Amino acid sequence: MYLVILMYMLFASAFTIGKAVLSYLNPIFFIGLRMTLAGSILLAYLYFFKRKKLYIKKEYIGLFAQITIFHIFIAYVFEFWALKYLSSFKTAFIYNLSPFISAIFAYIFLSEKMNLRKWVGLLIGCFGFFLILGNGESPGEAGKQAFLFLSWPEVSLLIAVISAVYGWVVFKKLITRGNYSPLMINGFGMLTGGILAFVTSFLFEGYPTVRISSMSPFCDIFACLGYTLLLILIANVISYNLYGYLLKKYSVTFLSFSGFICPLFAALFGNVFLGEAPSLRFFIAVVIVAIGLFIFYRQELRCK
Repeated sequence: MYLVILMYMLFASAFTIGKAVLSYLNPIFFIGLRMTLAGSILLAYLYFFKRKKLYIKKEYIGLFAQITIFHIFIAYVFEFWALKYLSSFKTAFIYNLSPFISAIFAYIFLSEKMNLRKWVGLLIGCFGFFLILGNGESPGEAGKQAFLFLSWPEVSLLIAVISAVYGWVVFKKLITRGNYSPLMINGFGMLTGGILAFVTSFLFEGYPTVRISSMSPFCDIFACLGYTLLLILIANVISYNLYGYLLKKYSVTFLSFSGFICPLFAALFGNVFLGEAPSLRFFIAVVIVAIGLFIFYRQELRCK
């Protein structure tokens, strides 16, 4: 169980580190840099140690293209653009919507049944999220109202969550149908998604720059590079592999349910390292979402 807690601590720290990096780099350029480096590392490993797994069959080109677009590009570019304006803990909290999005996807596209208990859990969980959405808790949201009660950063983050969930559906197809290695899927998706992010950054963000202070430019550049490499190590290398390891010991249901602790760690790290102050409403919303998740997954958790 301690490994599950450790994993979500690492996932939470990724939001904190990502927020710190964005004080130096533009979000889309940063995703290009991060994903290109991470993808190159994974593909290089396959090339030198497991070259037989470094291949793409013609019939799976379309699925790999979807990995690039949905699993990497949209999911991360929209997430980090939102993170630029939202607090790290609010971003982590909204990202925890993914179990409910997955359930809705399964209901609509896979014809999976939803009983009354699951609908009740889903509605309770959504109510918890509505407490956070549109409350203007993050100072960066000011002046970025989109429609109804949502800000554009929140809309962007919701798009990222939906894209990430769909990306994992495609990811699973490539593993089960194509028998591809997760390293190959992630390596290809990260490298090509990173290149696409670089192109997008050039079109929308202009010439890439590192925001530095006149007092200590070398320290700023060193910190920016250090944060980037640390995030790649924690999120792209350790966390994803740890999640795969834990899937052998725990069910997807249990790991999805346990995800509600991630925003709590993000709130702690954000407060300590970034000076972010979560409101009482945030903690109330976390408790409500946890109740909704428990009701939604109650039967599966009993069968674990």
